[in-house]
Amino acid sequence: MAKIIEEMGIKSASKSVNMGFENRVISRRIVAIVNPNSAPIKRMITAAKENNMLIDATSGKPTRSAIITDSGYIVLSSISPRNLSARLDRNNLA
Repeated sequence: MAKIIEEMGIKSASKSVNMGFENRVISRRIVAIVNPNSAPIKRMITAAKENNMLIDATSGKPTRSAIITDSGYIVLSSISPRNLSARLDRNNLA
């Protein structure tokens, strides 16, 4: 994980968004928060998994959103896109 963080160039002062179960993603690296149920997103998730670019942060819960980062990683979350967007908006205002 440390290598991934180093590759992404994350600084410790960066703001992060809680995406459930004490998992966080750096807010400035988020490109999109999408519903994972459409066919194109499912294909993206499959491709990311094959390329070791998928991070499953659902802790065994149903996947409700996929977070796409600027470095090509896809992070799966059990929090809905609406709730994640609200958390991101609150975080950016603070």
